Amino acid sequence: MSVDVLLVDDDELVRIGLRTILDAQPDLRVVAEAADGAEVPPLVARHRPQVVLMDVRMPGIDGIQATRRLLATSAEPPRVLVITTFANDEYVYDALRAGASGFLLKRARPAEVVEAVRVVARGESLLFPAAIRRLVGAYGRRTADGLRAARLTEREAEVLRLMAAGLSNPEIAARLVVGVETVKTHVGNVLTKLGVRDRTQAVIAAYESGFVTPAA
Repeated sequence: MSVDVLLVDDDELVRIGLRTILDAQPDLRVVAEAADGAEVPPLVARHRPQVVLMDVRMPGIDGIQATRRLLATSAEPPRVLVITTFANDEYVYDALRAGASGFLLKRARPAEVVEAVRVVARGESLLFPAAIRRLVGAYGRRTADGLRAARLTEREAEVLRLMAAGLSNPEIAARLVVGVETVKTHVGNVLTKLGVRDRTQAVIAAYESGFVTPAA
């Protein structure tokens, strides 16, 4: 089953390059393109992509606003993968906090672009966990509540710490000596209790609350 992708970037050359890379893969397909974030919700409603590759900086509606609007207007929003020139960018962190599932550098090699889309589409591991730690350390809004209100069980807390370390579901299962389906259940419980849509937002919440530290 192929992963349908929507490309959103005001630079036509960037969109052409990304389309060429993605359409060359048997399991990836670009279904639409947009040059402005305002076009995203109607295109998502029409084409129902699994992943949106979203430029974070656009002259009209930027990637942060577009991500917020998409999550607010779509009953089943796709994963958003932000495209950026610089990794250490507050815009990127704001996009992640708005609901994006990861980010991709515009200078990334074709193989990295393909893998990033696949990782985000699966949603079972964290894309670039070390970079997210750096972003939290630079721009995080620390609350130091330790996620007490979430009332995570001991096992759920352990799973969240391993998620923050960048482990995938199979890797967490191997570490805890449990089945992958058991891990998926724990991850789902963590997301529900934290009130977030995916593991990226869960990990950001864990860092910002002081439950785990960016230096850990």
